[in-house]
Amino acid sequence: MYNPLFRIRENGYFGFISAQGAVVIEPQYLETGDFRNGFTVIRLNGQWALLNDRGQLFIKRLFRAVGPFEEDLARVQVVQSWGFADRRGNLAIPPLFDAAGNFSEGLAPVTFNGRAGFIDPQGHFVIKPVYSGTGMFRDGLAPAGDNGKWGFVDHTGRFVIQPAWDAAHAFQGRMAVVTKEQCWGLVDRSGREMVPPQFEFVKGHAHGEFFDGMALAFRDGKYGFVDQQGSIAVEPMFDLAGDFGEGLALVEINGAYGYIDKAGKLVIMPKFEDAGVFSEGLAQVCINGKWGYINTEGQVTIPASFDTVTPFRDGLALATIDDKWQYIDRFGGVLWRES
Repeated sequence: MYNPLFRIRENGYFGFISAQGAVVIEPQYLETGDFRNGFTVIRLNGQWALLNDRGQLFIKRLFRAVGPFEEDLARVQVVQSWGFADRRGNLAIPPLFDAAGNFSEGLAPVTFNGRAGFIDPQGHFVIKPVYSGTGMFRDGLAPAGDNGKWGFVDHTGRFVIQPAWDAAHAFQGRMAVVTKEQCWGLVDRSGREMVPPQFEFVKGHAHGEFFDGMALAFRDGKYGFVDQQGSIAVEPMFDLAGDFGEGLALVEINGAYGYIDKAGKLVIMPKFEDAGVFSEGLAQVCINGKWGYINTEGQVTIPASFDTVTPFRDGLALATIDDKWQYIDRFGGVLWRES
Protein backbone atom coordinates (compact mmCIF):
# COMPACT_ATOMS: atom_id res chain seq x y z
CA MET A 1 0.00 0.00 0.00
CA TYR A 2 1.41 3.38 -0.99
CA ASN A 3 0.91 6.59 0.95
CA PRO A 4 -0.86 9.17 -1.21
CA LEU A 5 1.18 12.16 -2.33
CA PHE A 6 -0.17 15.44 -3.71
CA ARG A 7 1.55 17.72 -6.18
CA ILE A 8 2.37 21.25 -4.98
CA ARG A 9 3.76 24.32 -6.74
CA GLU A 10 6.19 26.98 -5.52
CA ASN A 11 7.82 29.63 -7.74
CA GLY A 12 7.05 27.61 -10.85
CA TYR A 13 8.53 24.38 -9.49
CA PHE A 14 6.66 21.25 -8.44
CA GLY A 15 7.04 18.96 -5.44
CA PHE A 16 4.75 16.78 -3.30
CA ILE A 17 3.11 16.78 0.13
CA SER A 18 1.61 14.00 2.24
CA ALA A 19 -2.08 13.78 3.10
CA GLN A 20 -1.18 15.54 6.38
CA GLY A 21 0.23 18.53 4.50
CA ALA A 22 3.91 17.81 5.18
CA VAL A 23 6.33 18.46 2.32
CA VAL A 24 7.75 15.05 1.30
CA ILE A 25 9.50 16.09 -1.94
CA GLU A 26 10.63 19.70 -2.11
CA PRO A 27 9.44 21.74 -5.13
CA GLN A 28 12.36 21.44 -7.56
CA TYR A 29 10.97 20.04 -10.83
CA LEU A 30 9.62 22.00 -13.78
CA GLU A 31 7.24 19.27 -14.97
CA THR A 32 5.89 16.19 -13.20
CA GLY A 33 3.05 13.69 -13.39
CA ASP A 34 0.83 12.54 -10.52
CA PHE A 35 1.75 9.65 -8.25
CA ARG A 36 0.24 6.25 -8.92
CA ASN A 37 1.30 2.97 -7.29
CA GLY A 38 4.29 4.63 -5.66
CA PHE A 39 5.73 6.38 -8.74
CA THR A 40 5.47 9.48 -10.86
CA VAL A 41 7.52 10.87 -13.76
CA ILE A 42 9.76 13.93 -14.08
CA ARG A 43 10.55 15.58 -17.42
CA LEU A 44 14.29 16.02 -18.01
CA ASN A 45 15.71 17.23 -21.32
CA GLY A 46 12.47 16.45 -23.11
CA GLN A 47 12.26 12.87 -21.78
CA TRP A 48 10.75 11.26 -18.68
CA ALA A 49 12.54 9.84 -15.62
CA LEU A 50 10.97 7.79 -12.83
CA LEU A 51 10.60 9.24 -9.31
CA ASN A 52 9.47 7.11 -6.38
CA ASP A 53 7.49 8.20 -3.30
CA ARG A 54 10.69 8.51 -1.25
CA GLY A 55 12.02 11.15 -3.63
CA GLN A 56 14.51 8.87 -5.39
CA LEU A 57 15.01 9.93 -9.01
CA PHE A 58 16.17 7.25 -11.46
CA ILE A 59 18.03 8.95 -14.30
CA LYS A 60 20.16 6.16 -15.73
CA ARG A 61 17.31 5.56 -18.17
CA LEU A 62 15.14 8.26 -19.70
CA PHE A 63 12.01 7.43 -21.64
CA ARG A 64 9.88 9.05 -24.29
CA ALA A 65 6.72 7.88 -22.51
CA VAL A 66 5.96 5.99 -19.29
CA GLY A 67 2.82 4.13 -18.24
CA PRO A 68 1.76 3.34 -14.65
CA PHE A 69 3.32 0.53 -12.64
CA GLU A 70 1.10 -2.53 -12.70
CA GLU A 71 2.33 -5.80 -11.21
CA ASP A 72 5.73 -4.13 -10.57
CA LEU A 73 6.38 -3.26 -14.22
CA ALA A 74 5.67 -0.07 -16.19
CA ARG A 75 5.50 0.12 -19.97
CA VAL A 76 8.04 2.56 -21.37
CA GLN A 77 8.80 3.93 -24.82
CA VAL A 78 12.42 4.18 -25.99
CA VAL A 79 12.67 6.07 -29.29
CA GLN A 80 9.75 4.41 -31.16
CA SER A 81 9.58 1.00 -29.46
CA TRP A 82 8.03 -0.16 -26.20
CA GLY A 83 9.44 -2.25 -23.37
CA PHE A 84 8.99 -2.42 -19.59
CA ALA A 85 10.88 -0.87 -16.67
CA ASP A 86 11.19 -2.20 -13.13
CA ARG A 87 10.95 -0.22 -9.90
CA ARG A 88 14.64 0.68 -10.03
CA GLY A 89 14.25 2.36 -13.39
CA ASN A 90 16.00 -0.50 -15.20
CA LEU A 91 14.76 -1.97 -18.47
CA ALA A 92 13.36 -5.31 -17.35
CA ILE A 93 11.97 -6.15 -20.80
CA PRO A 94 13.84 -4.68 -23.81
CA PRO A 95 11.98 -2.23 -26.08
CA LEU A 96 11.10 -4.62 -28.88
CA PHE A 97 7.42 -3.92 -29.35
CA ASP A 98 5.39 -1.64 -31.63
CA ALA A 99 2.89 -1.07 -28.81
CA ALA A 100 2.32 -2.33 -25.26
CA GLY A 101 -0.39 -2.33 -22.62
CA ASN A 102 -0.22 -2.66 -18.84
CA PHE A 103 0.34 -5.99 -17.10
CA SER A 104 -2.76 -7.69 -15.74
CA GLU A 105 -3.12 -11.25 -14.45
CA GLY A 106 0.55 -11.86 -15.21
CA LEU A 107 0.31 -10.95 -18.90
CA ALA A 108 0.70 -7.78 -20.96
CA PRO A 109 -0.78 -7.17 -24.43
CA VAL A 110 1.92 -6.21 -26.94
CA THR A 111 2.23 -5.73 -30.69
CA PHE A 112 5.27 -7.14 -32.50
CA ASN A 113 5.84 -6.73 -36.25
CA GLY A 114 2.25 -5.62 -36.66
CA ARG A 115 0.69 -8.60 -34.86
CA ALA A 116 -0.57 -8.70 -31.26
CA GLY A 117 -0.16 -11.25 -28.48
CA PHE A 118 0.69 -11.47 -24.78
CA ILE A 119 4.00 -11.65 -22.90
CA ASP A 120 4.93 -12.70 -19.36
CA PRO A 121 7.05 -10.59 -16.92
CA GLN A 122 10.21 -12.09 -18.43
CA GLY A 123 9.24 -10.74 -21.85
CA HIS A 124 8.45 -14.15 -23.36
CA PHE A 125 5.40 -14.65 -25.55
CA VAL A 126 2.92 -16.82 -23.66
CA ILE A 127 0.25 -16.23 -26.29
CA LYS A 128 1.82 -15.84 -29.72
CA PRO A 129 1.30 -12.62 -31.72
CA VAL A 130 -1.35 -13.87 -34.11
CA TYR A 131 -4.10 -11.27 -33.53
CA SER A 132 -4.80 -7.94 -35.18
CA GLY A 133 -5.09 -6.34 -31.73
CA THR A 134 -5.39 -7.23 -28.04
CA GLY A 135 -6.40 -5.71 -24.70
CA MET A 136 -5.92 -6.39 -20.99
CA PHE A 137 -6.99 -9.57 -19.19
CA ARG A 138 -9.76 -9.25 -16.63
CA ASP A 139 -10.95 -12.34 -14.75
CA GLY A 140 -9.47 -14.70 -17.32
CA LEU A 141 -10.67 -13.03 -20.52
CA ALA A 142 -9.07 -10.43 -22.80
CA PRO A 143 -10.30 -8.75 -26.00
CA ALA A 144 -8.56 -9.83 -29.21
CA GLY A 145 -9.06 -9.09 -32.89
CA ASP A 146 -9.00 -11.52 -35.80
CA ASN A 147 -9.71 -10.75 -39.48
CA GLY A 148 -11.27 -7.39 -38.68
CA LYS A 149 -13.59 -8.68 -35.93
CA TRP A 150 -13.10 -8.78 -32.17
CA GLY A 151 -13.96 -11.35 -29.51
CA PHE A 152 -12.42 -12.57 -26.25
CA VAL A 153 -9.63 -15.09 -25.57
CA ASP A 154 -8.63 -17.01 -22.44
CA HIS A 155 -5.12 -17.49 -21.01
CA THR A 156 -4.36 -20.15 -23.62
CA GLY A 157 -5.16 -17.75 -26.46
CA ARG A 158 -8.31 -19.64 -27.45
CA PHE A 159 -11.37 -17.61 -28.45
CA VAL A 160 -13.95 -18.25 -25.74
CA ILE A 161 -16.23 -15.56 -27.19
CA GLN A 162 -15.99 -15.68 -30.96
CA PRO A 163 -15.09 -12.51 -32.91
CA ALA A 164 -18.29 -10.73 -33.85
CA TRP A 165 -17.74 -7.01 -33.24
CA ASP A 166 -15.82 -4.15 -34.83
CA ALA A 167 -14.01 -3.54 -31.51
CA ALA A 168 -14.04 -4.86 -27.95
CA HIS A 169 -12.71 -3.60 -24.63
CA ALA A 170 -11.56 -5.27 -21.41
CA PHE A 171 -14.23 -6.64 -19.07
CA GLN A 172 -15.39 -4.51 -16.17
CA GLY A 173 -16.89 -7.05 -13.82
CA ARG A 174 -19.55 -9.01 -15.70
CA MET A 175 -19.76 -6.67 -18.69
CA ALA A 176 -17.52 -5.56 -21.55
CA VAL A 177 -18.01 -2.80 -24.10
CA VAL A 178 -18.26 -3.89 -27.74
CA THR A 179 -18.63 -1.75 -30.84
CA LYS A 180 -20.62 -2.33 -34.00
CA GLU A 181 -21.32 0.19 -36.77
CA GLN A 182 -19.83 3.04 -34.70
CA CYS A 183 -22.12 2.43 -31.73
CA TRP A 184 -21.33 0.65 -28.46
CA GLY A 185 -23.17 -1.82 -26.26
CA LEU A 186 -22.45 -4.44 -23.60
CA VAL A 187 -21.79 -8.19 -23.66
CA ASP A 188 -21.64 -10.57 -20.72
CA ARG A 189 -19.00 -13.21 -20.09
CA SER A 190 -20.90 -15.76 -22.16
CA GLY A 191 -20.77 -13.41 -25.17
CA ARG A 192 -24.46 -12.52 -25.03
CA GLU A 193 -25.31 -8.94 -26.03
CA MET A 194 -27.03 -7.68 -22.91
CA VAL A 195 -27.29 -4.17 -24.38
CA PRO A 196 -27.01 -4.35 -28.19
CA PRO A 197 -24.74 -1.64 -29.64
CA GLN A 198 -26.88 1.52 -29.81
CA PHE A 199 -25.07 4.30 -27.94
CA GLU A 200 -23.17 6.99 -29.77
CA PHE A 201 -19.59 8.06 -29.15
CA VAL A 202 -19.20 11.58 -27.77
CA LYS A 203 -15.85 13.34 -27.98
CA GLY A 204 -14.31 13.90 -24.58
CA HIS A 205 -16.46 11.30 -22.80
CA ALA A 206 -15.61 7.81 -21.61
CA HIS A 207 -17.71 5.19 -23.38
CA GLY A 208 -19.00 2.28 -21.36
CA GLU A 209 -16.59 2.93 -18.51
CA PHE A 210 -18.29 2.04 -15.25
CA PHE A 211 -18.12 4.32 -12.25
CA ASP A 212 -19.95 3.23 -9.12
CA GLY A 213 -21.51 0.42 -11.16
CA MET A 214 -23.00 2.73 -13.81
CA ALA A 215 -21.83 3.85 -17.27
CA LEU A 216 -22.85 7.04 -19.04
CA ALA A 217 -24.75 6.41 -22.30
CA PHE A 218 -25.63 8.86 -25.09
CA ARG A 219 -28.37 8.31 -27.67
CA ASP A 220 -30.45 10.66 -29.82
CA GLY A 221 -28.89 13.74 -28.25
CA LYS A 222 -29.65 12.75 -24.64
CA TYR A 223 -27.71 11.15 -21.77
CA GLY A 224 -28.72 8.17 -19.63
CA PHE A 225 -27.03 5.23 -17.86
CA VAL A 226 -26.53 1.49 -18.16
CA ASP A 227 -25.69 -0.69 -15.17
CA GLN A 228 -23.23 -3.56 -14.71
CA GLN A 229 -26.03 -6.09 -14.93
CA GLY A 230 -26.44 -5.11 -18.56
CA SER A 231 -29.66 -3.11 -18.25
CA ILE A 232 -30.51 0.42 -19.33
CA ALA A 233 -31.00 1.72 -15.78
CA VAL A 234 -31.82 5.32 -16.72
CA GLU A 235 -33.21 6.00 -20.18
CA PRO A 236 -31.36 8.75 -22.06
CA MET A 237 -33.36 11.88 -21.21
CA PHE A 238 -30.90 14.47 -19.90
CA ASP A 239 -29.20 17.30 -21.78
CA LEU A 240 -25.94 16.51 -20.00
CA ALA A 241 -24.86 14.04 -17.32
CA GLY A 242 -21.71 13.11 -15.41
CA ASP A 243 -20.35 9.93 -13.90
CA PHE A 244 -21.89 8.31 -10.85
CA GLY A 245 -20.12 8.60 -7.53
CA GLU A 246 -21.43 7.31 -4.21
CA GLY A 247 -24.87 6.61 -5.67
CA LEU A 248 -25.42 10.00 -7.29
CA ALA A 249 -24.78 11.44 -10.77
CA LEU A 250 -24.72 14.98 -12.05
CA VAL A 251 -27.41 15.94 -14.60
CA GLU A 252 -28.30 19.16 -16.40
CA ILE A 253 -31.92 20.22 -16.69
CA ASN A 254 -32.84 23.54 -18.35
CA GLY A 255 -29.31 24.88 -17.90
CA ALA A 256 -29.02 24.09 -14.19
CA TYR A 257 -27.23 21.18 -12.49
CA GLY A 258 -28.53 18.71 -9.93
CA TYR A 259 -28.14 15.02 -9.06
CA ILE A 260 -30.09 11.82 -9.66
CA ASP A 261 -29.92 8.44 -7.94
CA LYS A 262 -29.42 5.09 -9.71
CA ALA A 263 -33.15 4.82 -10.43
CA GLY A 264 -33.03 8.14 -12.29
CA LYS A 265 -34.90 9.99 -9.53
CA LEU A 266 -33.91 13.61 -8.97
CA VAL A 267 -32.62 13.81 -5.37
CA ILE A 268 -30.72 17.13 -5.40
CA MET A 269 -32.64 19.78 -7.30
CA PRO A 270 -30.94 21.45 -10.32
CA LYS A 271 -29.92 24.81 -8.83
CA PHE A 272 -26.18 25.01 -9.50
CA GLU A 273 -24.38 26.79 -12.35
CA ASP A 274 -21.99 23.86 -12.74
CA ALA A 275 -21.07 20.81 -10.68
CA GLY A 276 -18.85 17.72 -10.46
CA VAL A 277 -18.71 14.12 -9.30
CA PHE A 278 -19.29 12.96 -5.72
CA SER A 279 -16.15 11.67 -4.02
CA GLU A 280 -15.58 11.00 -0.32
CA GLY A 281 -19.06 12.31 0.45
CA LEU A 282 -18.66 15.68 -1.27
CA ALA A 283 -19.17 17.14 -4.75
CA GLN A 284 -17.88 20.41 -6.15
CA VAL A 285 -20.55 22.94 -7.19
CA CYS A 286 -20.50 26.41 -8.74
CA ILE A 287 -22.59 29.17 -7.12
CA ASN A 288 -22.42 32.77 -8.36
CA GLY A 289 -19.26 32.03 -10.31
CA LYS A 290 -17.36 30.52 -7.36
CA TRP A 291 -16.78 26.89 -6.38
CA GLY A 292 -17.47 25.06 -3.13
CA TYR A 293 -18.76 21.66 -2.03
CA ILE A 294 -22.06 20.03 -1.09
CA ASN A 295 -22.79 16.80 0.76
CA THR A 296 -25.06 14.00 -0.49
CA GLU A 297 -28.06 15.81 1.05
CA GLY A 298 -27.38 18.80 -1.18
CA GLN A 299 -26.23 21.02 1.70
CA VAL A 300 -23.29 23.38 1.16
CA THR A 301 -20.56 22.18 3.54
CA ILE A 302 -17.62 24.20 2.16
CA PRO A 303 -18.71 27.67 1.00
CA ALA A 304 -18.30 28.60 -2.66
CA SER A 305 -15.25 30.86 -2.40
CA PHE A 306 -12.74 29.29 -4.81
CA ASP A 307 -11.97 29.97 -8.47
CA THR A 308 -11.37 26.26 -9.24
CA VAL A 309 -11.58 23.02 -7.25
CA THR A 310 -10.98 19.30 -7.81
CA PRO A 311 -12.80 16.25 -6.42
CA PHE A 312 -11.61 15.02 -3.03
CA ARG A 313 -9.01 12.24 -3.08
CA ASP A 314 -7.50 10.61 -0.01
CA GLY A 315 -8.95 13.36 2.17
CA LEU A 316 -7.70 16.41 0.23
CA ALA A 317 -8.79 18.57 -2.70
CA LEU A 318 -6.86 21.15 -4.70
CA ALA A 319 -8.49 24.59 -4.75
CA THR A 320 -7.31 27.86 -6.23
CA ILE A 321 -7.88 31.55 -5.48
CA ASP A 322 -6.28 34.09 -7.85
CA ASP A 323 -4.29 31.24 -9.44
CA LYS A 324 -2.68 30.34 -6.08
CA TRP A 325 -2.82 26.66 -5.14
CA GLN A 326 -4.03 25.34 -1.80
CA TYR A 327 -5.05 21.94 -0.47
CA ILE A 328 -8.13 21.80 1.71
CA ASP A 329 -9.53 19.02 3.90
CA ARG A 330 -13.15 17.88 4.00
CA PHE A 331 -14.00 20.62 6.50
CA GLY A 332 -12.55 23.38 4.36
CA GLY A 333 -9.38 23.73 6.44
CA VAL A 334 -6.21 24.65 4.53
CA LEU A 335 -3.36 22.12 4.98
CA TRP A 336 -0.97 23.72 2.49
CA ARG A 337 -0.96 26.99 0.60
CA GLU A 338 1.25 28.25 -2.22
CA SER A 339 3.24 31.24 -1.03
